[in-house]
Order: sequence, then C-alpha cells, then structure tokens
Amino acid sequence: MSSNSGDFLTDYQLEGEELKIFTYPAPVLKKKAVPVEKFDDELRSLIKNMLFTMYQAPGIGLAAPQVGKSLRLFVMDIDFDREEVTRADGEVDYRLTNFNPRVFINPVFKNKQGEILYEEGCLSVPGIYEEVKRAQNITVEYQDMYGHRKSLDADGLLSVCLQHENDHLDGIVFLERLSLLKRNFLTKKFMKAKKKVK
Repeated sequence: MSSNSGDFLTDYQLEGEELKIFTYPAPVLKKKAVPVEKFDDELRSLIKNMLFTMYQAPGIGLAAPQVGKSLRLFVMDIDFDREEVTRADGEVDYRLTNFNPRVFINPVFKNKQGEILYEEGCLSVPGIYEEVKRAQNITVEYQDMYGHRKSLDADGLLSVCLQHENDHLDGIVFLERLSLLKRNFLTKKFMKAKKKVK
C-alpha cells in the first residue's frame, strides 16, 4: 500500500522536530488515549514530527502517547531501509531510503484471525526484545490525517506492528502481553538498566 499521507510528508525524514520519547513506566503510557476530533494543521505538524522522531530513533512505529500526547494516533513504516555511511571526516551517518510512511488515526480493529509469534521491541522499553503472540490477520478501519475514512487488511509484520502500536492507545506496553513471570523478570531488568543510565 502506498502512503496515505499525500504530498504533505515529502520531507518528514529530513526535517521536523525530534520529540521526547517517554519510557516505561511513564504515566502517559498507562492512560487510555482519547479520539482525535480536530484534523487541523496542528495535528499534521504533530504527525510530521512523530514520523521524523520515529526515523531518527530508529523505529518502525510510534504512537502519540509515546511522545506525551494522549491521542488515538500512531505512525508506522515497516518498509524503510537504514544504511550506515562513513563520512569523509570519519563520522558515521545513516542514509534512510525506501520510505512508506503510514498514518492511523482513531483505528478500530475488526476480523482478527489466526496467531503469530513475533519478537517485538519498543522505543518506550529500549533494549528489551521478546516474542509476543498476536493475531495473524486483521482488518483495521481508521482515518487519515485529513479525517478521510479508510480500511486496510493486514497480515504478518504489518499486522503485528498495527496491534503493537494500537496497544499504546489503550495504555498497554508489550511487556503486559507476556506471562506474569516473564513480565516481572523483564520489567525488573529494564528498570535496573534504566537506573544505571541516570
């Protein structure tokens, strides 16, 4: 599927404001986000900055609560490539190509079918990766940044990423999809690593 974002985002990977990504257990990550009602320039500016932040991180998805905005909105790109490039001065840079940004606002999931186990990571729980069970096939109905209603059938990685990002809108981080034992172990490990960084 091509981008649903029109010409507006032609420079999202090159310019934008890098937003702060909140990490677990920030209160905003535990809140149920509210529907987006205003499809205005302010919203489109937030979307542009979210995409810029996601590509810089780098990640393949970013939900509004992760940048401190409790709105039912997330952005994704599971197709872009990131190549390490050494500049003439010896500094390492990254070249990003093959962009396919997607914007999902007020998503509603229908027709969940099958099961898939996929190793997930999260920009709000950096350094932790674990297999999570998700629906293999889903249909999502949503609005684009102009408020137009759309529908998408997804499977595989696209389906996994959609479900992962949508969880953020319901105040759920992927750790909470794991068994209690695994969740407790990984939460302790993450919090310990977080303390060391401070």
